[in-house]
Amino acid sequence: MTRTFPLYLGSLALLALAVLVSPIVEAGSSPSEATPECAQVSSPDYYEIDLVTTRKVPGARLAKGKGEVTYAASPFGISVSEEGSYLVNIDVSMSNVRLDEDKQLVAWVTTPQLDQIKALGSLDENLRVTGQTDFNKFLLVITLEPKSKEPGAMWTGPVVSRGMSRSGLMHTMAGHGPFESEPCAVYGY
Repeated sequence: MTRTFPLYLGSLALLALAVLVSPIVEAGSSPSEATPECAQVSSPDYYEIDLVTTRKVPGARLAKGKGEVTYAASPFGISVSEEGSYLVNIDVSMSNVRLDEDKQLVAWVTTPQLDQIKALGSLDENLRVTGQTDFNKFLLVITLEPKSKEPGAMWTGPVVSRGMSRSGLMHTMAGHGPFESEPCAVYGY
């Protein structure tokens, strides 16, 4: 014999279950304080791109840098492009760089195959720039360009440093033997 409950009893049971399993928020505290650790967003360090210098550009051989990746805000949670890919913000910062008066650093994002390239922009006097991309896997490239012209469709100057997004680091191990002495991150990919 099968028993059926009226619809309102089923809804009432679900509401009671939701109340029992939800975290208790004390008066005066924010809901994020009561959120369990497993539900909190991952550490920002996980989304950082370490920029590895090429050591070939004078004044930038000891350059250090990083790109902090965050999801672009939206009233609906996370922004997506017209194609449906996540939009991410990239905050680039560099240090230990001495530039000539007529040179500037420019940040670029490109797909791992280098078939699509976008300029994030020129780094300011504090060696910082913020831009956006919708590439799933991407390389972050910093180049030395002439100060007199705006970034075009492709860089023309030498590469100062480069790094790869976390999603880009997920690749096959083909060509990486078990006795490899240096990880891919040493080379920025």
